[in-house]
Amino acid sequence: MASSLLKLAAILSLVFSILLALNTQITLSSDIEDDDEEYVLDTPLEDFRSRSRFLASVIKKGARCNAERNNICNGVSANKGTGLLYCCKKHCRNVLGDKNNCGMCGNKCKFAESCCNGRCTNIISNVNHCGKCNKKCAPGVRCQYGTCGYA
Repeated sequence: MASSLLKLAAILSLVFSILLALNTQITLSSDIEDDDEEYVLDTPLEDFRSRSRFLASVIKKGARCNAERNNICNGVSANKGTGLLYCCKKHCRNVLGDKNNCGMCGNKCKFAESCCNGRCTNIISNVNHCGKCNKKCAPGVRCQYGTCGYA
């Protein structure tokens, strides 16, 4: 009788652990960026050879750049101040939200961290960034496994 209860408890704890891992995986995967994202520049580029002012004020995510010759995204503010574009390895990257270039080119965030406002931030237990950047839990509610008030 005691051994069957022990086996049941072990199975239940294993199932519970798997469910927690799946919940964390779903929470973390929902923060993936869209590849079709465009950055609307706060100030249009001055020396951009285009006939359209609109084309000079939009840069597609991952646009090609060259830090020496064609640097279209060197410290350019975008999306009403929520993005800051730099040329990282020949591509425009938002260093305020790119987990592979967080705060500066080449600075990678660890597992379970996201790049929130240019800082690698633990989104698993941070009440100000619970599950994703800038998702705040209600006062007095804890953030556990990327979910506010997880029981």
